[in-house]
Amino acid sequence: MTFPKDINVSVQVNDTAYYLQSTEPDVITKIGKITAVGDKTVTVEIDDAATRPTSSQFILFSKDNKANLTAVRGYYAEVKMRNDSNEYAELFSVGSETFESSK
Repeated sequence: MTFPKDINVSVQVNDTAYYLQSTEPDVITKIGKITAVGDKTVTVEIDDAATRPTSSQFILFSKDNKANLTAVRGYYAEVKMRNDSNEYAELFSVGSETFESSK
């Protein structure tokens, strides 16, 4: 597939490409596995029987969550927050996600 603008930098080989149905915009159809990514092109493995998207359909992609899970790793994390504004500001909440990775 060739696009008029540069491909999103997050798209990688082995991501899955999808498109939105033009007749039913809530229906997302799988195109196939992305096998190559260029500046304005994406190559996708498509089954012979699959319906190909048209140039007017919205194309999107997803990542395999097994390979792309990320979290802060290590024994500690340090965060510095600063407000350089002269206007009044309040911080309502700060959160984090932690888990025990080993014993």
